[in-house]
Amino acid sequence: MLGPKQEAQAALFYEFSLEDHVPQDHLLRSIDRFVDLGSIRAYLADFYSHTGRPSIDPELLIRMLLVGYCFGIRSERRLCEEVHLNLAYRWFCRLDLTDRIPDHSTFSKNRHGRFRESDLLRHVFETTVARCMEEGLVGGQGFAVDASLISADVQKQNSSNPDDWAARDIDPYDAPRAVREYLDTLDDEAFGAATTAKPKFTAHADPASQWTAARKGPAFFAYSDNYLIDTDHGIIMDVDASRSNKTAEVGAMRKMIDRTQECFGVTPDWIAADTAYGSADNLVWLALKRKILPFIPVFDKSARRDGTFSRSDFTWDADNDRYLCPEGAELKRTRQYHKDPRNKQPRTGRRKYRASKMVCSVCPAKEKCCPKVDARSVTREQFEEVREFAHQCTASEFNPTAQKRRKKVEMLFAHLKRILGLGRLRLRGPCGVQDEFTLAAIAQNLRKLAKLKPMVPAAG
Repeated sequence: MLGPKQEAQAALFYEFSLEDHVPQDHLLRSIDRFVDLGSIRAYLADFYSHTGRPSIDPELLIRMLLVGYCFGIRSERRLCEEVHLNLAYRWFCRLDLTDRIPDHSTFSKNRHGRFRESDLLRHVFETTVARCMEEGLVGGQGFAVDASLISADVQKQNSSNPDDWAARDIDPYDAPRAVREYLDTLDDEAFGAATTAKPKFTAHADPASQWTAARKGPAFFAYSDNYLIDTDHGIIMDVDASRSNKTAEVGAMRKMIDRTQECFGVTPDWIAADTAYGSADNLVWLALKRKILPFIPVFDKSARRDGTFSRSDFTWDADNDRYLCPEGAELKRTRQYHKDPRNKQPRTGRRKYRASKMVCSVCPAKEKCCPKVDARSVTREQFEEVREFAHQCTASEFNPTAQKRRKKVEMLFAHLKRILGLGRLRLRGPCGVQDEFTLAAIAQNLRKLAKLKPMVPAAG
């Protein structure tokens, strides 16, 4: 039979508990076990005034931000609406049904003020990493590093040539916040000091962003999100924002490795990365200065494409300081005699080895080796020994395992963009970008904790 029509009836009293209406298998229940924000009030005590109106609880703001980044709610206006309506969000934020939701402008006020002055988000991130270590999810033996391009919140139409930008008379005190942050990072290795090459375009609204065509498609303005992860379970050990070029990304890697060692006392035995990190100076930094085995393909441009012998076809004889060609002839180091003995050694650290003209002229492989010159020469780089050591690492039996584990960082970037929705930035300037990347890394670590450490069902 047809039942009665459902009509809303007002009741004088309600007995309602948020705890009973949040499912036991909800993601926020699993995450809540690992969120420890009890220390942030003491951490921020010096950044609040002792007079005036009581402030909004900073723990509430952080919990709301975590909800937004865990569920891909990028807009803070929408986040306030969702927390107001969603019972699980209210439960996670410790809000009752009658508690008011903070205005969206509160986030901007705190972000540009005490949160950045105290580096609070960094403190929360390190607390989360420490919890991952307590739960046994960090091995500390093998790390992987990579960077991913994230589109900046600017358009090409609102940009100009750097020369035109330099000609502008800009007052740093009257400039927008993103421009002031750009001026403050001109000497930073991850931004202004990363390279002396001038970009083709500079964005007016966010000049620190990089004009790049690295995706082999239409160029756009972007930042690089740099992750340093532990390869056991893909825990993000550190995160850093930089410009989107190789030099800046390598500098971010070094900063993250040193910061991880300083914060947690963890230095990996080996690290895996792609060719962008395979420059000679970076391999020297890893292998000699930090004693880390580099499972990184060497960045090498010595291979020839015209079919003639490349440098790799020649055998290095370290005992006799010479190269041996494929035919067995030796290439000796060229010596130039100068009156000034200081000019005997090349200033760049490179050494050039040359075969005898008489030997090359009668060699049967001359057309395969040096068809356009009288004698073949080979250049040996300053840190060629380190490059050869890196070649040995990538040729070892463990390298396939290291490269397989390195894919975990690429999976994290895919999750960042597809699930968390961070394909385009919402904030501008180096500080705003760092805030977004840090919050996203916190959310990913918390979700990883919830996945790998599931809740135990209650008995009965």
